Amino acid sequence: MRKRAAVLCAAAVVAGTVTAVPADASAPGAADTAHAATLTWKSCGTTDHPTLQCASLKVPLDHQHPYGKQITLALSRVKHTTRKSLGPLLVNPGGPGGSGLTLAGFVASSLPKSVASRYDVIGFDPRGVGRSRPALDCEPGHFDAVRPDSVPSSPAIERANLQRAKSFAAACGRKYASVLPYIDTVQTVRDMDAIRAATGYRRTSYLGYSYGTYLGAVYAKLFPQRVKRLVLDSIVDPTGVWYDDNLAQDQAFNDRHRALMSWIAKYDSTYKLGTDPEKIEAKWYAMRGALAKKPAGGKVGASELEDTFMPGGYYNGYWPYLAEAFAAYVNDKNTDPLVEAYENFGAVDASGANGYSVYTSVQCRDAAWPRDWNQWRKDNWEVYDKAPFMAWNNAWYNAPCAFWPTDSPRPVNIANGKLPPVLLFQATNDAATPYVGGLTVHRMLAGSSLVVEEGGGNHGITLSGNTCLDKHLAKYLSDGTVPRGGGEIDAACPKLPDPKPPTSKAASPSARGSALHGLLGFRG
Repeated sequence: MRKRAAVLCAAAVVAGTVTAVPADASAPGAADTAHAATLTWKSCGTTDHPTLQCASLKVPLDHQHPYGKQITLALSRVKHTTRKSLGPLLVNPGGPGGSGLTLAGFVASSLPKSVASRYDVIGFDPRGVGRSRPALDCEPGHFDAVRPDSVPSSPAIERANLQRAKSFAAACGRKYASVLPYIDTVQTVRDMDAIRAATGYRRTSYLGYSYGTYLGAVYAKLFPQRVKRLVLDSIVDPTGVWYDDNLAQDQAFNDRHRALMSWIAKYDSTYKLGTDPEKIEAKWYAMRGALAKKPAGGKVGASELEDTFMPGGYYNGYWPYLAEAFAAYVNDKNTDPLVEAYENFGAVDASGANGYSVYTSVQCRDAAWPRDWNQWRKDNWEVYDKAPFMAWNNAWYNAPCAFWPTDSPRPVNIANGKLPPVLLFQATNDAATPYVGGLTVHRMLAGSSLVVEEGGGNHGITLSGNTCLDKHLAKYLSDGTVPRGGGEIDAACPKLPDPKPPTSKAASPSARGSALHGLLGFRG
């Protein structure tokens, strides 16, 4: 949802539109390929993904009323090249609010050719996102700098942040009153089955990252008979959606931020910030305090600094750039690298504004949030006392849900004993989706297998340069084989080495890792 760290070309949707009408959209699994329209695919290739094709598909705004108002989904595909296909492999980058169009090309080019060539790899912009229509943008400029300090250290600061949250929720309600009740995970899952039906296949395979793991688990719950193969990477804890999950993130992000401080200490000869991680962390908070009083370049205040460093909790490939900006500010009083880092990692562009509008729309609708702000205040101060790095920043990011204009049903219980073998991937030190999520879903999906990246802290770990993980993924997508360990986990892979400073020949993270994390973005 944030500006991507890597510049990636999104595929243009230039195809014709078709309408998919399930035989009985209200009944899970009833979408009938005999009643579904076919898709018209047209070339929309890019330099990186020349074989990419695009199409669009009309689906009901409300799947309980299949002949009512229709909306349009934007789709992308890399078609199989073998004589016999394994059918569609839907892919999703998370969010909620992430565009999946370019992800199809990335996945198809990153899997072994012997595997990718057997699938139609299909990406999509979920309802409300990107090139799907309508695309939401509740309040342009909501993240314009400089925002109030995220830490509500005075009643005035708290009031300012509360007003921003209320304003955003009210703007969404005014602009999209007829749409918001249908922007949620369950409706998106039914869209996925409409895509599956439009391909003409009775079953689909799926690869989802981050929020995409919850999307995939809910799809499997509602349509178990439609699942061929299911891969979930960096797994949301479905028992905490969404208020509790966000509180749980804060401790994990604080730990990951401290891992960055330890990494900087290891390279004191480069960054000259010291060799004691705790003292380096103190310098970071001193920088934060100074920026709260005088924003760098008139853009980077305390809140924007948190936005800038938060992506380092998702992907350690960003660490050298963040450390360089930190060191330039502290050692040389040079704000230029910090402003550049903010523009690359923290600033929210038009795509990010759309992503955040969908993020809030889905999460605020999916499950009940506390409506009493006193509960938020109590919980987040308790977290802040232990994990200050992202506690209040994360709270304000989600605060519109306290004032959201739609009601919320109960979350879906994703427990499932009706699936073929499912493959799960989780890093032990993941901040955005902490490790407990992988263990929980492993228990809830009977017959699933969990592959763990031991000591890994990145979010999104397959197709990111770890050959051990990717071998498990390729084997499963090829023939359905999963590892069986018989314990809490089924297989373990060593983590990739941390990056090194730019002065080292080994500085650069893997090209695939950078490309993937540019697509996955942040906050989901």
